[in-house]
Amino acid sequence: MDTRVAVIGIIVEKPDSAEKVNAVLHEYSSVIIGRMGIPYRQKGISIISVAVDAPQTEISALSGKLGRIDGVSVKAAYAKT
Repeated sequence: MDTRVAVIGIIVEKPDSAEKVNAVLHEYSSVIIGRMGIPYRQKGISIISVAVDAPQTEISALSGKLGRIDGVSVKAAYAKT
């Protein structure tokens, strides 16, 4: 199956949700190329970007699971190639 490269942007607005976000990311660790997390203390949020290489269905499933966590916003951007 063909894979796609994408960046998933995650904003965590509720600190209690971070543990759930990390659990989902751990579940998909085999497709994660890398990740960067930035705590933005002035606003009380965390910003996470995750680079993945996976089939589009798997990227969508990961984004969907993350988006269903309370206090979490998610968007995915796909590479054109």
